[in-house]
Amino acid sequence: MSIAKGQDSQAQLLQNPPSSLRIVVPSICFVESLTTLEKEEKYNLDFLRNLDIQINQAERDNSSNARLLLSHLEQSRTSFLQRSNEVKERFDVAFNRLINTSEMITLSKDIFQLTLNRAMFEKHIIDRIILECIIFHAGLHPNENKVFLSSNSKEFGRREVLEILRDREIQYFNKIQNFLGWLQFQSN
Repeated sequence: MSIAKGQDSQAQLLQNPPSSLRIVVPSICFVESLTTLEKEEKYNLDFLRNLDIQINQAERDNSSNARLLLSHLEQSRTSFLQRSNEVKERFDVAFNRLINTSEMITLSKDIFQLTLNRAMFEKHIIDRIILECIIFHAGLHPNENKVFLSSNSKEFGRREVLEILRDREIQYFNKIQNFLGWLQFQSN
């Protein structure tokens, strides 16, 4: 979602990753992104309904302040719809690119068991499953450089998570630019 929302200015740099780079994504991440997009669309509809109520009220008011407010509200509505469409387009591009070019870590009984055994992210079960997918997959590829890229630094940037990742020789990055800097350093 951070790519779709334009929160990482370097996201376009991953459009054509080097052939030496293997992108692996837990399948649950695709489900989470679709669910998040659906929630965003509901929030957007609620916002537009409330905005339409304010526009209707401003249309009935004949004062100069109301006319000015009406103009700003209508401009806001147009800009909001344009941004929403841009977010959806970026989401579709990023989602389709990842679906078609990445390897998926599929959920398994082992991953679910690991998830149940680790007392982390009590309120964020999806994040716990994602972490266990990353750890499980890393264990299958002990001799490869491993990177975990997620803008969710609130959960995955926590000290105890970073220690778990470090113990399994997984580098964590919350920004694509930082990852690309690390990648360039590795190739030198």
